[in-house]
Amino acid sequence: MTQIVPVILCGGSGTRLWPRSRKSRPKPFIPLIGDTTLFAATALRCSRDAGFADPVVVAGAPHVALVESQLPDPAAGTIIVEPEGKNTAAAIALAAARLPVDAVMLVCPSDHHIGDWAAFRAAAHAAAALAADDWLVSFGIAPTAPETGFGYLKRGGAIEGSGGYRVERFVEKPDLDRARAFLADGGYSWNGGIFAFRAGAFLAELAQHRPDIADAVRAAVAAGHADGQRFHPDPALFATIVGESVDYAVMEKTARAAMVPVAMDWSDIGNWQALHAALPQDAAGNVVRGTAELRGCRNVMVETDGPRVSVVGVENLIIVVDGNEVMVTTPGGAQLVGKLQGAVNQ
Repeated sequence: MTQIVPVILCGGSGTRLWPRSRKSRPKPFIPLIGDTTLFAATALRCSRDAGFADPVVVAGAPHVALVESQLPDPAAGTIIVEPEGKNTAAAIALAAARLPVDAVMLVCPSDHHIGDWAAFRAAAHAAAALAADDWLVSFGIAPTAPETGFGYLKRGGAIEGSGGYRVERFVEKPDLDRARAFLADGGYSWNGGIFAFRAGAFLAELAQHRPDIADAVRAAVAAGHADGQRFHPDPALFATIVGESVDYAVMEKTARAAMVPVAMDWSDIGNWQALHAALPQDAAGNVVRGTAELRGCRNVMVETDGPRVSVVGVENLIIVVDGNEVMVTTPGGAQLVGKLQGAVNQ
């Protein structure tokens, strides 16, 4: 069995989950489902007893203390401290440049919910086997709705003896009619941003398609320094990078794109409506966390950290109270929460 190095990415500020998520304590580091934070759950899914190596975490300096306090084993693993955010291609390249060329990386966002850990681990090992043969592998997540907020993967031909498939094409976020057609077709999966590849193969592909990023990352790592378990790339060299997502920089350009299909009760918890959908609901579709009373309500979510909230006779509403901030939205407006002045200035 190929040992897999989890590479956990901790970028982003989670403004669409304001007011719970804030710059000082963003979405990965707060308990949104159960008592475990999304970051800690990501690390726990990739445990040694399930065939994973110690993790490599890529995080910005303001969140390093949170990472260290929430790692299941603070003495295990490495934290690469990004001098600034340059999107996912550069973040992944930092980890790849610090690993042996034959190490198989499993790139995991730190802020996703996965309910079926057994399915995740089975897919990770299937993806690792493909990655060892120099495929660049995406998790193709089984779609459960015609989502317009996700990119999609179109499944191509089977890769013999692997359980995986070539990726015929990457599809940008569709409109609702196209998303419905993808769901009906059955040959499309959500692109959830979870990848597996050999470190050397990824860096070679990045050097081919975005040599500027590859060269700058290598230089920043070569001029960087270690501080215990932390590694600091050179900030001046890293600042020269023009950031781009790994999808655009590599995955959509490589001739070795593959996918492993998986149904694992996945959600990116991208906004309050996604969190509502991921939480246990009563018969009327309501979710209450904190002190609240609902009468004659349907599809209502209330989350309060103190004040009592009373809601009567409404449908399709989300109410969040956090400290002295109160946020109210419909499910349809949840995508716009991150543009509120409070979220922008958090």
